[in-house]
Amino acid sequence: MNGKRDKLIMILVLLFVCSGVAQARIKLVALPERAATVIRLDNPYATLIEEERVLTLQKGLNTVDFSWKGVSIDTDSIRLAVLDHPDKVTLLNVSYPPAEAALVWKISSDSDYAETVRISYLLGNIDRLITYKAIADKAETAVNLKSYLVLRNFSGEDFDRARVLLDYGEAFEQGIKNEETKQMLFLKANKVPIRKVWTFDAAKLPWDPKKLENRNVGIPVSYEIVNNSKSGLGKFSLWGGKARLFQDDGYESTIFLGEDITGQVPVGEKMELYIGDSRDIVVTQRKMRDKRINLRKNDNRKVILYDTDEIITAKIENFKDSPAVLTMIQHIPGQWEMKKCNMDYVKKDANTLEFEITLPARTEDGPATENLKMHYNRLNVRPQGARRR
Repeated sequence: MNGKRDKLIMILVLLFVCSGVAQARIKLVALPERAATVIRLDNPYATLIEEERVLTLQKGLNTVDFSWKGVSIDTDSIRLAVLDHPDKVTLLNVSYPPAEAALVWKISSDSDYAETVRISYLLGNIDRLITYKAIADKAETAVNLKSYLVLRNFSGEDFDRARVLLDYGEAFEQGIKNEETKQMLFLKANKVPIRKVWTFDAAKLPWDPKKLENRNVGIPVSYEIVNNSKSGLGKFSLWGGKARLFQDDGYESTIFLGEDITGQVPVGEKMELYIGDSRDIVVTQRKMRDKRINLRKNDNRKVILYDTDEIITAKIENFKDSPAVLTMIQHIPGQWEMKKCNMDYVKKDANTLEFEITLPARTEDGPATENLKMHYNRLNVRPQGARRR
C-alpha cells in the first residue's frame, strides 16, 4: 500500500510542476502588434527586419515570449534593444523552449513602463530584384533610364505596413503580404548620355570572317552609361539586374532593341548594355609572324624553353555613314614584352590589352579603314611535355 501511495504522490507532484511550467508560459507579458517595421535590403544575401513594439513592463522581473511558427527566421540573429529607458530596463537572459519556434526573454525593470523595444532578425525567403528600362532617343545619344525594385515575400510573414530600404535611393512605405510580389519605381533619370560602342574580342570572334562558310558574323554593340554626376547619376552605386532597352522610332513609338544583365556599377564606373550585333564594322585579323627565338636546351639537346617573335595585324573597316568607336580586346598568354605597337592600349590584366579605336564615317570611295599592328615577344615558353634535367 505504501508503494502505491508514494507513486500517487509522485504523479500529483509531476502534474503540479507541469501545471506550474504551463502557467509560467501562459502568464507572460503580451507581445503587442508592431508599431513600426523596417525591411532592410542593404545586403543582397540576407534581409534584415527591424520592428518596434511597446511592452507593458511591471517593476521587477518580466517574462516576454517571442514566437515565429511558420516564418523563416534565423534564430541566432534575433536581437532585442531597449529604446526608452536603456539604463533602467535590462535584458537578463534569453532561453529557447525545446521543440518550439520561440524564445523567452527575462527582462528586469526598475519601475512600471510602457517600453519601446526594437526587435531585429534575419528573415529568409524575402528578397529583391532590380530591373532597368532604358529608352534611347532616335539619334542614340541619350536614354531615359528607369529602375524598379521588385520585392518578393515568401517568408510566411505578412507586413501590413513597412519602410523598405535599399543601401541607396529613397525609402518606400509599403505593405506586402506573404506570397506577394510588388514592383516599385525608385530611380528615374532622363537624358542620360550614352555612347554606342562596338566590341571585338579576339578570343571570341573569328579573325577572318571571309574564310567562314557562314560569313554573317556580327560585332557586339552596347550602350555605355557612366555612373557619374555629369550623366545625372553618380549619387550611389547601381545594383545589378536585368535591363530592357528600347529606341524611339521617330513616330511617337518605340522599338525593342534587346535585354541584358548588368552587374553592380560603382560610382564613376561604366555600365555597358548589350543591344545586339552589327555588321557595319568588319575586323579582319591575321598572325603575320610566329617564330621561335632564344632556344634553351637541356643536356640531351632538347629544347626546354624558348621565346617567340610574333606579329599580329588587324584591318578594321567602317561601312557606316557615321563615325563609330570600336573597343578591341587582344590576349597575349604568359609572360610577354611589346616590341612595337602603332596604337595606344590599356592593360586590363597581365594578359589582356584593350584598344579604343575611333573610326571615321565611310566615304564615297568605300569604308573608312584603320590598321592595327602589334609586334611582341612571348617569354620563357615551355614546349608541351618538355622537362628539365
